[in-house]
Amino acid sequence: MTTTTKHTADRFKADFDPAEFRAEFPILSRTVHGKPLVYLDNAATTQKPRAVIDAITYYYTHSNANVHRGVHALSEEATEAFEGARDKVRKFLNAPDHREIIFTRGCTEGMNLVAQSYAGSLLQPGDEVLITHMEHHSGIVPWQIACQRSGAKLKVVPITACGELDMATLETLITERTKIVSLVHISNALGTINPVKEISALAHKVGAVVLVDGAQATAHMKVDVQDIGCDFYAFSGHKMFGPTGIGALWGRTELLEAMPPYQGGGDMIKNVTFEETTYNDIPYKFEAGTPDIAGAVGLGAAIDFIANLNMDQVTAHEQDLLEYGTKALAEVPGLRLIGTAAAKSAVLSFVVEGQHPYELGQILDRQGVAIRTGHHCAQPVMDYYEVSATVRASMAPYNTREDIDALVAALHKAAKILG
Repeated sequence: MTTTTKHTADRFKADFDPAEFRAEFPILSRTVHGKPLVYLDNAATTQKPRAVIDAITYYYTHSNANVHRGVHALSEEATEAFEGARDKVRKFLNAPDHREIIFTRGCTEGMNLVAQSYAGSLLQPGDEVLITHMEHHSGIVPWQIACQRSGAKLKVVPITACGELDMATLETLITERTKIVSLVHISNALGTINPVKEISALAHKVGAVVLVDGAQATAHMKVDVQDIGCDFYAFSGHKMFGPTGIGALWGRTELLEAMPPYQGGGDMIKNVTFEETTYNDIPYKFEAGTPDIAGAVGLGAAIDFIANLNMDQVTAHEQDLLEYGTKALAEVPGLRLIGTAAAKSAVLSFVVEGQHPYELGQILDRQGVAIRTGHHCAQPVMDYYEVSATVRASMAPYNTREDIDALVAALHKAAKILG
């Protein structure tokens, strides 16, 4: 981290200022269709600060080499940076051991790794996997595949009209047949913050293992896997100001050591003959081939960036945006919010009567307002609310009330255009 960046981070730690924070993200100063960019698609991916961009550039211009295998200086530097990033992830999640951190391509790969490696060797006919109605597709499809292969049964916890989990039903669905509980920490389509600590405790009473999809949580709240009490936690770097194509899975040591490899190739082995292979120790057993070294370096820089924020102030700022946005959108004729849970992150999903979300998104884009339209890889949620798609505005710490005002103004303009 450069001296300038460190001083900036220290300032955020002492007193978070959204405007100063925003200035750290070069892309937010550009225009779109001649309008200042208003970026409200953070649940899809966040923008990148200079600290992350500079870290990746520095790696490629000074230390680019493969890791673990080389004895020359560049390889040693790359390995140090790569493994240093692993320990940053460990500290960020408050994991007990750096060996429990597996680098992945993102949250989706982490979910698939658990579903194929852990569940693939565990599930038997008659066993049950419990997920929720608000899961992202990456929290549904891998478990469907695992259940089809094993003969286990997939159970689904319903949601309520406001977009919360039906906890009474959840308690009845967790039984001695439940082997795995997999759920989102925060819903990408609704913004609902789930009680993952409480659910982990309920699952452990019957001996079930818990996987938490943390893709939407890591940029917006403190995550402590030991406090949550889950067994696996997956997340993506690109949703927390890091690069795309990199993420991590945390798992308990005893579970990871007992799991078979997820993929085969270089670095995940100790010895190979045509007769047999001896697998490497964790975490390398699950990291076949050349990893995304620059991605890990960028993720480490993003973690440094977040670690130097006053997260209590960041959370308070985002909650202010949520409250302000909820009230402002209520004044838009025909607008209906989808997801009004009491515990919610700064996500506003909605539909407007008589206006198709896709057309609405295109009109908002012409006003410089970037939002997401569609089913958000959560089609069962759309089915529950009997809509084909929603408009989703999702906030990050660099967003302001003025961004909300621009969204509302664009919605009023769209109403005139669409009649």
